[in-house]
Amino acid sequence: MRRPAPPTAALLVTALAFHVDMLLYYLLVPLLPRYARELQLNQMEVGILFGSYAVALLLATFPVALLTDRYGRRRPMLWGLAGLMVTTLVFAVSKQYWLLVLARFLQGVAGAATWLPGMALLADHFPAESRGKAMGTAFAAANLGVLIGPPLSGFLDQHGGPSTPFLLGAVLVGLDAAGRAFLLPVTEPARGPRLPFRQLLSNRTIRVFAGAMALGSCLWALLESTLPLDFDRRLGQSPTQIGLCFAGAAVAHTLTSPLMGRLSDRIGRARVLRVGLILVAILLPLPALLPRSWMVVVAMMGLGSTASFIMSPCSPAVADQVERLGSQSFASAFSILNLAYSVGMMVGPLVGGALVQGLGLAWALSLSGLGFAAYLLAMKGVKA
Repeated sequence: MRRPAPPTAALLVTALAFHVDMLLYYLLVPLLPRYARELQLNQMEVGILFGSYAVALLLATFPVALLTDRYGRRRPMLWGLAGLMVTTLVFAVSKQYWLLVLARFLQGVAGAATWLPGMALLADHFPAESRGKAMGTAFAAANLGVLIGPPLSGFLDQHGGPSTPFLLGAVLVGLDAAGRAFLLPVTEPARGPRLPFRQLLSNRTIRVFAGAMALGSCLWALLESTLPLDFDRRLGQSPTQIGLCFAGAAVAHTLTSPLMGRLSDRIGRARVLRVGLILVAILLPLPALLPRSWMVVVAMMGLGSTASFIMSPCSPAVADQVERLGSQSFASAFSILNLAYSVGMMVGPLVGGALVQGLGLAWALSLSGLGFAAYLLAMKGVKA
């Protein structure tokens, strides 16, 4: 069978890898109440089980980045697959809490070994003029996994038992493995000098877009942690209706992510990001102010699209800067974005909760929107 052209192969491998990784991550969400009942877990233990992925992702990010830039993209992606298969099977058969936490932790390590080499692979094979579209397409595939994972897991659990989602997950990991083994090049070209983290962080454009990535993840975390209670109390929405509101945002983000990446290829990364920051300031208060559920869904779809304006330009902008520095240390640079994304996920609920408690939801979201717009000052003079 003839291999596709290297850029096409890189995009296929990365999109499938991101999709499978996010789908497997979200398989656990609908099963948490079952684990809590059967293993008699308290809220803290459930939080540890779910959050151990993020802890592992943070701890593994910099080591995986160094290995990826030193040894190439293929080996870390294959190592990560082995870990992903083991963790998925452990979830399918284990009933011991400590094993489940360990499996979730190793899943986070495998996630780092998927995302960092995958993004670096795209940066290797796509030039600046098409890099944004390629990376946006890979992110869209990941978002599709977010959409499919929870309902698929709930359906399989209901009709086949709690092991069934993870057995299907193991099959998907096998397909992912076949794609990586067949499509990833065995030999990789020399990558030039590796850039130390200190030099990458000294680049203002990289710092600005890392901050923007933190804002993008903070936006999602802020919405997810504050709006469900308001939708329940103010609009009387059922859990299904609340889910549909967030599904609308996720669908809009999935569809617009490649478009915003392509737009950033054409008019510049900074321009797209600036538009996104302005749109957030306008749209963010609306879900707390609109009186009808259908209006809220429309506003959430607008915010999902706005998230694409903010996040889609970040990875290609950072890759462009690494290239201008005469290097291909893409994985090291993307590890900075990973760290920024994780920080945003942690800060969003804390800041949102404090503001809502002190000011009420509408004022909290309005003030947060102004905070996003204020980031335009940090971007003054940035050209990317």
